[in-house]
Amino acid sequence: MCASPSLYRPAALPAPVVSLPRNLRTRTVLIVSSDSGHRAQLVATLGDLRWRVLEADCGAAAWTQAAETPIEAALVDSWLPDLEVNEFLQEFRQQHPRADLMHTDGAQIAGAPRSSYRQELLFALRRSAPSDTAAWNAAPDMDAAVESASPARHVELRKPMATAMVASAPLRHPVAEVEPLPSLIGRAPAMLEVSRRVRLVARHRTSVLIEGPTGTGKERVAETLHRLSDRNSKPFVAINCAAIPEALLEAELFGHTRGAFTGAVQGRTGRIESADGGTLFLDEIGEMPLALQAKLLRFLECGELQRVGENTTVRVDVRILAATHQRLASDARAGRFRADLYHRLAVFLIRTPPLAAHKEDLPQLVEFLLERLGERMPIKRIDAEAMERLTSYSWPGNIRELEHVLERAAILAGDSPWIRATEIEFGLEDDSEA
Repeated sequence: MCASPSLYRPAALPAPVVSLPRNLRTRTVLIVSSDSGHRAQLVATLGDLRWRVLEADCGAAAWTQAAETPIEAALVDSWLPDLEVNEFLQEFRQQHPRADLMHTDGAQIAGAPRSSYRQELLFALRRSAPSDTAAWNAAPDMDAAVESASPARHVELRKPMATAMVASAPLRHPVAEVEPLPSLIGRAPAMLEVSRRVRLVARHRTSVLIEGPTGTGKERVAETLHRLSDRNSKPFVAINCAAIPEALLEAELFGHTRGAFTGAVQGRTGRIESADGGTLFLDEIGEMPLALQAKLLRFLECGELQRVGENTTVRVDVRILAATHQRLASDARAGRFRADLYHRLAVFLIRTPPLAAHKEDLPQLVEFLLERLGERMPIKRIDAEAMERLTSYSWPGNIRELEHVLERAAILAGDSPWIRATEIEFGLEDDSEA
C-alpha cells in the first residue's frame, strides 16, 4: 500500500550514470497503477519485450521511482488513489519531458512525446487488458461539474492529499463487466459502480464517506466494506448520529466515567473504543453537532480519545466509515459542517443511487427481499401484473420502501402463494389518491 509522504514530489535524487553500448541500452518503463494484477500482466508482457519495468501503486510512489531511475516511458492509470491524475500528469510531464506517457487503457496523453517504442507499449497494453473492470479503470466524476470547481476541492500537488478521491477524468470504460457483490443486489451501471468502488477500497484502512438518499442501503455498503477488509474478525460497530440526543452523543461515542454527568451511575465504554481493531460506522454523520465534530476530528488526527469525565487518553485503532443523505461538500462550503472533518471522512467517496435510477434491478431485488421475508412467513411469489405495478412506481422511499411494500403485500395475500397487483399498496401514492 502506498504510504502518504509529507511531500508528494520528493527532493530530486542524483540519477545513476550508466554507459552502455546503444544496442544494449536498457529501456525502462514505469507502471503507475493501484491494480496489482494488471501491473503483473504488464510486467510479464513488457519483460518478454526486453523492457525493464518499475512499478508504483500510487502517485507518490511514482515520483520516488522516477527520481531514482531514468525512464523512457510511463503507463499511468486514469485514476490514482492518492493524487488527482491530471495534476499529476501535468507536473510529471514537466519533470520528465522526454518520457513517453500513456494511460494504461492505451489513451494518449496530450503533449507527451511519442517514443520509437510506442508500438511495443501499445502491444503490451492490448495484450494485458483485464477481463474485468478494476482499479485501472477511470473513476467516474460524481457531480464533478459542481464539486471540482470549488476552491475547497482544489489541492496543490506538493501538499498532502486529504480530500475526496473523485477523479476529474471521465469514465473511459463501461462497468458492464463488473461482477456485482453478493450483498449489493443489482446489475445496473450505477450499482455495478458501487460494487467496483467497494472492491477497490475495502482492503485499505482509508476512511470512506457513503452518500445517498435515505433507504438506498448505505449501511449494507458499510457492512460489505467491513466483511471484505482485513478487519472482518474484529467488531463492526454502528451508531446513528441522528437518533441519539445531542447531550448524550458525546458520551455514547467516547464513553464516560461514573458521575461524569447527571444519570451516569456507572462508567461505560464508548462506541469508538468498543470498535477497537475493527470498523466504526457513523450513520447520518451530517447530523453531528459542530462542537462534537471538533472532538471527532481530533480523534481522527491522533487516534486517541478521552472519555467524558477523564483526563487520561486511550489509543484506539479503528477504521471510520460514515454515511449521510446530505451533500456534505455543500454543507462544508456553507459552514454547516466542518470542512476539515469532511476532508478527513471523504478520503474515498461512494454514492448509493436511488431506486428510481436502477429500476432494471427491481425483479432481482424483489426476489431477494421475498426470499428474506420467507424466513419468517410462508414464501410468496409475485405475478406479472404486480411486478408491472411495482415498476411504474417512483419509489421515493427507495429500497427500504420496497421492502415494506412487499411485506404489506405478503400479509394481504394471506394463504395464497402469489402476490397480485391488488395487494400492492403504496402509502404516499395511495394517500394522494384518497
